[in-house]
Amino acid sequence: MGVLVTKEDDENVALTNRINADLREKVARTQGLTDEPDLEDADYLQEYEKTGRFSWVWFVLIGLAIASLVFIVLL
Repeated sequence: MGVLVTKEDDENVALTNRINADLREKVARTQGLTDEPDLEDADYLQEYEKTGRFSWVWFVLIGLAIASLVFIVLL
């Protein structure tokens, strides 16, 4: 059998409130300091190219590979 404890019955209410306040303050500080990087100007993206017009071939090949695996396993 368990014991039901409500928030009012908790002996550490003051400690819990202080911890929650500290965590809220830390979250507020870190959210204000983080700047999202501009991914369009990132150095590692400069040499990448957009997907070509034959990218659909890869989807067909993957589909055929999956279909052949299913065929092998079921027979």
